[in-house]
Amino acid sequence: MNQIPDFDSIKQVNPYGEEYWSARSLMLKLGYKRWDYFIKAIQDAIHNLQTNEQIPENHISYIRKKVPLGSGAEREIDDYYLSRFGCYLIAMNGDPRKPEIAAAQVYFAVTTRAHEIHQLRMEQEQRLETRLRVSESFKQLASAASVAGVLSENFGLFVDAGYLGLHHATIEELKVKKGVPPQEDYLDNIGREELSAIDFKNTQTEGKLRHDQVDNEDTAINRNIAESDVLPDDIRALVQRVLTLYETASDPFLGMNLSTTEQE
Repeated sequence: MNQIPDFDSIKQVNPYGEEYWSARSLMLKLGYKRWDYFIKAIQDAIHNLQTNEQIPENHISYIRKKVPLGSGAEREIDDYYLSRFGCYLIAMNGDPRKPEIAAAQVYFAVTTRAHEIHQLRMEQEQRLETRLRVSESFKQLASAASVAGVLSENFGLFVDAGYLGLHHATIEELKVKKGVPPQEDYLDNIGREELSAIDFKNTQTEGKLRHDQVDNEDTAINRNIAESDVLPDDIRALVQRVLTLYETASDPFLGMNLSTTEQE
């Protein structure tokens, strides 16, 4: 019975904590003795990446390295640094008659998927952490806005000003643009990068309100736009726009219509 090769024994880790394999080391584990035979599997794997519009260098990166000779001298040889997925593709393109190839296909298929799941879980945890941080920054911003004179019934207007400054769109417009159902929280439907941008904007606005000791509602709304990526000359037009939209828009925080239409 053939023993399953120990692929982890040849795994290396770079200074950034990323794992990789040397194609020269992998060659022996896959039952190859000659580089000129093994290189075909590498080239086929590179072709697969190109066909699927992926960047080959992200998974199979060509290098030249020096190896010692018996006389104490050195010579340069070809090699490749491989990601786990790169190893899997090479195994899939290897000689199917070799039992080591079959073992490698199973090993790298299973471990690549496990690695992807681990990465996904890490990303989800990081996003949740950022989402909670945004909730806290909104609480701090609400406190600063209240001190600055923003009335509680106008806090939705104040928040919309921030979204308008950061995204050039109100929260209702963003929901429509990204296909977020009206009843769902916009913040629960965006990625970590956008959450981080909102958190940064909230923190900057809160600090500006407290530092400048703002005590006027209109000034506070202007500050919330100004702390976003909008030129000062645009502020007056944006404020007028959000005031107009707010007259008929639903408040995203209170979940009620703020227009003065007659009740049915």
